[in-house]
Amino acid sequence: MTNIYSKLILKKGKEAPIKRNHPWVFSGAIYKIEGTPKDGDIVNILSADNIPIAMGHYQNGSILARIFSFETVEVNTSFWYQKLKKAYDYRKLIGIINHSETNAYRLIHAEGDGMPGLIIDIYNTIAIVQCHSIGMHKIRQSIVEGLLQLYGDRLEAIYDKSKETLPFNYATSIENGYLYGQANSNIILENNLSFYIDWERGQKTGFFLDQRNNRQLLTKYVKGKNVLNTFCYSGGFSIYALNAGAKLVHSVDASSKAIEWAKKNVELNSSKGKHEAYVDDVLKFLQKTTNTYDVIIVDPPAYAKSIKKRHNAVQGYKRLNALALSKLPAKGILFTFSCSQVIDNALFKNTLFAAALEARRNVRILHHLSQPEDHPINIAHPESSYLKGLVLYID
Repeated sequence: MTNIYSKLILKKGKEAPIKRNHPWVFSGAIYKIEGTPKDGDIVNILSADNIPIAMGHYQNGSILARIFSFETVEVNTSFWYQKLKKAYDYRKLIGIINHSETNAYRLIHAEGDGMPGLIIDIYNTIAIVQCHSIGMHKIRQSIVEGLLQLYGDRLEAIYDKSKETLPFNYATSIENGYLYGQANSNIILENNLSFYIDWERGQKTGFFLDQRNNRQLLTKYVKGKNVLNTFCYSGGFSIYALNAGAKLVHSVDASSKAIEWAKKNVELNSSKGKHEAYVDDVLKFLQKTTNTYDVIIVDPPAYAKSIKKRHNAVQGYKRLNALALSKLPAKGILFTFSCSQVIDNALFKNTLFAAALEARRNVRILHHLSQPEDHPINIAHPESSYLKGLVLYID
C-alpha cells in the first residue's frame, strides 16, 4: 500500500520499543523527517533501514508521534469505526454495557484501547469526547460517525470537551460543544446510586469513573462510622458511604462548585446518615479539625504531571498522608490514592511508608487499588496504568 504521508525515519536501534508495541515515538529517536508534517497529520514511521513499522499522529513536542497502527493500513472512517467497535466489544465482554445498575463507563481509554490521545466516556445516553492530541481532534467527525453506527438511537448527544486538554496554540481556535444532538438529562446511575454530572463545567469529562470499584469497596468499612472524604469533588465516595450506613460523612473540597454538586448528589440518594460539606483547603482542614473520623479518603488531583516535578509531588503526598494518618484512631482506615502517572506503585507505597513513619503509626495494607476494567492497561504501555491506591489499617 502506498500513501502520501510524511515519514519519520528512526535512528539505528530506536525501533526496539516500537517493535515491542510501545505507542510513543520520542523526538530524540528521529534520524530525519521526510516531508513537512503539521500538528495532527498522519505520518509513517520507518526503521533506520527504511522499513515501515508503524503509523501515527504527528505533534511537535517530546513525543513526536502517537502510534495508532503497527502496520501500514488505509486510514479512513471505517478504520476508526473498527477501533471503536473493538473497544465496545471489550466493554460488552466485561459486562459494563447494558448493565442494569450502572450506565456510565469509559468506552475509549487512549493507549489502553489503541487510540492514543482520545478519551470517550459514556454517561447514560451522552458520549463525552476528550482529545489530548491534535490528530484525534482532527478526526472527530469520524469518531461521531462511528459512535452513531455503534449506538444508534441509544445515543442522545455527543459532546466535545477538548479545549482544556489540547495544546494552547491549537486550543485557542476551538470551543467545546455538541458534535451531535443535545443533552436532556445529566443524571447517571452507578451501582444503583444516582449522580448529577456537569460535563461542561466539571473536571475531566465530568465525573471520576475510574474510582467506581474503589467506591464500592469503601462500603465494606463504613457502616456506623464517621467518614471524612477529602478532595471530594462531586461527592462520589461520600454518597457510597452514606448509602452503606455511615453515621456521619464530611465532604471537603476547595471548589465551591464541587461542593454544590456533592450536596445535589446527596439529595439524589436517600440515606439516614448525616452529611456536612466544607469549602476548604484539605491540608488546612486536616490541620485544624478536632473531629474524630474512623475512615478517611484521600484522593487528591495529580501532584506531578512530569518527571521533573516528581520529587515535590512525593513530598506533597507524604505530608498529606502523614496528616491524615495522625487523625485516625487505632482500627481506623485510610483509603489513599495517587493519579500521577509518573508516581509508580513502588514509589507510592514507599511514600506511604515514609508518611506512616512520620505520623508514628503502625499500619497494615488491606488492599492494593487500581483503575477498573473499562480503563484498560496496555501491557506494552505501562504509562496507561495511572491510578494507584492503598487501603491502610491503623493498628
